[in-house]
Parts: sequence; C-alpha cells; structure tokens
Amino acid sequence: MGQFDSSTDGALARLESERLLETPGLEFAGLVQDLLGLVLGDAAGIVGLIDKIRHLAGASYASNLIYAITAVRDDLKRLYETCEDLRSRIEALPSNPDFVNAISMLALRAMHTSAQDRLKRLARIVTNGVRVEDLAPEWLDDSLRAATELSGDDIRILSTVSVQMQKARLVYSMSTTDGTINHPREVWQALEQRKIITLSNHLSIRGSLARIQSLGFGVEIQTMESSWLPRFVVTPEGERFLRSLQEIAE
Repeated sequence: MGQFDSSTDGALARLESERLLETPGLEFAGLVQDLLGLVLGDAAGIVGLIDKIRHLAGASYASNLIYAITAVRDDLKRLYETCEDLRSRIEALPSNPDFVNAISMLALRAMHTSAQDRLKRLARIVTNGVRVEDLAPEWLDDSLRAATELSGDDIRILSTVSVQMQKARLVYSMSTTDGTINHPREVWQALEQRKIITLSNHLSIRGSLARIQSLGFGVEIQTMESSWLPRFVVTPEGERFLRSLQEIAE
C-alpha cells in the first residue's frame, strides 16, 4: 500500500463530511459567553464551566484560563471602584463586540503559556484596552501574542530603553539628522554608565532586542561608528505595548 492510497482519501473525506471542527467552535463560543458572565458579575449558568474548559483543552488549560479571567475581573473591579467616569463603559461591556472578541482572543492565548506573569499580562492588556478604549482586534492580537512571547527580562529592557529615551529627548531632537544619530548613542551610553548593559551581558540583551524587533516594538539604528553598544530605540508600537501593561491604579 502506498502512502497516499485511497483509504487515506476516504478517511479525509469522512472527516470533512462529519465537520468535526464545528462542535469545538460552537463549544468555544459558548465558553466565551460563560467567561463574559464570570468577568462581569453574572454567574448564572456558570455551573460546569471547569468541565467545559477541560473538555475543550484539558485541565492545565482550565487552570490557566481561570487564572487569566480572574485577573481581568479583579482589574475591572478595581477600575469600576476607583474611576467613576469609567463605570458606564464597564457596565456596557456585555454588548461591546470588541470586548467579547477580546475575551475570546485572551482565551485562545491562554493556551500558549502556563506562566502566571504572562497570564497576568494578557489580562492587563484587555483591561487597559477597556480603560483607554483601545480594543482594536488587529492591535489586540499583536499585543496578546507579544505578552506570551516576550520574557520578563525582554519587557524590562524595552521599558528601560523607553525611559532612557524620554530622558534623552530633553537633550536631542529626533527630528534632525544629527539627533537621529546621537539619540540612540546617548541612550545606550547612559545604560552602560548605569551598568544595565555591560560587556558580560550585552549578548543576552541583544537576544532580547532581536525578539523585541521581531514584534515591531523596536529598531536598531545603523551608524558608521564602531562600538559594541547597540543603537536601539523603541518604536511607537513598543511604547503603546508598554502602556497596555501599566498596572491598574489601586
């Protein structure tokens, strides 16, 4: 029998005819509705939620998803209690299609990590999206993916460079050719002086920079100057990502 014989074709045809993917899709849609109820304080119909999640993707996914959803609920509750001007927006979330989509995307991303700090990032991105009305699906997909792909060290480096860039802007203007060259030099020389980047760790930092750049959150400026120091700056998308990770005020 060959690798591509008629029995294989028959099996594939049967899979197609039975449309096995329809049931998980419908179950996932139902799961998202249950999660919305859980997040927004309507617990009716939540009985059996854990079993439903386990049926879809296993016990570990159930644990991860409940952790992330609990973090969303806690953050939204904090916003509701501390920001009176946001209460009407939060109350309207059940009918907000972007929020429904955000919970769906979070649920899918929770499959990709079991690290609690990354699950918290997923929740924080969704909650900050509610806070600033920034739940555009394309951006949300990119930022949630970054939240699970970047390590804590990667994000610390991104944040540190961002802060240093803000300080450097007081001296150099990136609107001029000279400023474009000198700005990243000042940033990274300052990080060297503060021992944040050294000869012993700069290769691992470059690894972080490569992951950050792959997501469009930073770029390395090429110059003719010879130096082991990178010439890396944070992009507007990187700044936006950092804002999406801001802690919800107590």
